[in-house]
Amino acid sequence: SAVSFVEHIITDAIHRNASDIHWEPLADGYRVRFRIDGLLHEMAQAPLLVTDAIVSRLKILAQCDISEKRMPQDGRFSFVSSSGQSRDCRLSSCPTIHGEKIVLRLLEANKQLLNLNELGLTDADQEIFLHHLSQPQGLILVTGPTGSGKTVTLYTALEQLNRESRNISTVEEPVEIQIPGINQVNVNEKAGLTFSNVLRALLRQDPDIIMVGEIRDKETAEIAVRAAQTGHLVLSTLHTNNAADTLIRLLNMGIAAYNLASSLRLIIAQRLVRKLCDHCKQQKTARDCGYCFDGFHGREAVFELMPISKNISESILTGTRNDIIRQAKKEGLQDLMQSGLAKVQAGITSLAEVYRVISHE
Repeated sequence: SAVSFVEHIITDAIHRNASDIHWEPLADGYRVRFRIDGLLHEMAQAPLLVTDAIVSRLKILAQCDISEKRMPQDGRFSFVSSSGQSRDCRLSSCPTIHGEKIVLRLLEANKQLLNLNELGLTDADQEIFLHHLSQPQGLILVTGPTGSGKTVTLYTALEQLNRESRNISTVEEPVEIQIPGINQVNVNEKAGLTFSNVLRALLRQDPDIIMVGEIRDKETAEIAVRAAQTGHLVLSTLHTNNAADTLIRLLNMGIAAYNLASSLRLIIAQRLVRKLCDHCKQQKTARDCGYCFDGFHGREAVFELMPISKNISESILTGTRNDIIRQAKKEGLQDLMQSGLAKVQAGITSLAEVYRVISHE
């Protein structure tokens, strides 16, 4: 039945540590793919006859309208597998020419947070990160594409900062991991609860530290910068390729260079590379093994840290992107590619994987 098929698929996805499940109608059938360690793998097929029942079952779980098939819908539900593992499931449906496609994002609500030393930072980078987290004010930005581990880095930082003596608040869409002792706010655009609205409200709540899930527009950026200038530590994310591009993006958004130079303290660019499977790792090629797909198992972050020194601040005010990069390199910036190659040398990942994930400009 559709009920048992859906349950079996979600349970299997949890067991394999998949981040997303794609339920896809095709011209001649129905396939299910899991995103594991960043890549999609086909896991199951089903006859077209049962596709409507599968879609209906998923929509019922997520409290969506099963009669509405022409418009995209969003929903969510909690799922507990027979072995007791739980996930928050975010559903997104979209009509295609062959029927409704559904993607389920699986979130581990009670996920164990990493320690700072488990993120994959070098000792030197960890020291830089800790130094800036210990400052009373300033803006720390984590940047990278969707699915590059930015949220985990931010949550790890918040856990590091989480003390009874500090008032820490977050504004997120959605809250992915609940942290006891931290005030977390879910953005709800439909109800008018936007990033900028929540941020303004939080600034009236005597905050010490604020985490903004993402800086999406000029208004949010301006409030975050102003908060960082007035005695608050602000952490947030952006979607840019590297540290230098983050500065350019904020300037292009319309943030005044002098405000940026005086508020920004640290930019962390990151990517996730798949780790070579410890069970079948060899010098040359990985053979099939029971633990992994394609010789990889799990992922680790690759980082590029740019502390905003006095000289880099001056470059923000007067220089070009290349001037900023030149100055950062002079101060010891190790870019994403260099960090990736260091992970290859350490036997953590492969050269092909680093080239797949990091664009070489």
